[in-house]
Amino acid sequence: MKLAKTLLVLSVAAGLGACGEKVDKTVDRGFDSKDLSQLKAGIWVDPTGCDHWIIDDGVEGYLSQRLGPDGRPVCSGVAPPNTAVGPFKSGSSFEDVI
Repeated sequence: MKLAKTLLVLSVAAGLGACGEKVDKTVDRGFDSKDLSQLKAGIWVDPTGCDHWIIDDGVEGYLSQRLGPDGRPVCSGVAPPNTAVGPFKSGSSFEDVI
């Protein structure tokens, strides 16, 4: 029981220790770090037909739902469901092995 409590206390302490400074999430901190605005986005169409912005910089990937000015999802029909289109793998010098 003492071991379990000790492990619990250590894991909580480690978790709280990870809470540090807020990090600017608009900057890629990978091998070829740069502002995310310098990467090229494509569009991935989800199974329901709605669009998502997608970026693949070789190591990390970024995805966010494409929204209209009114906040509703954009479902443009640019491609069939479960398909990605556009230059989403360009903008990075790090080669994607997949």
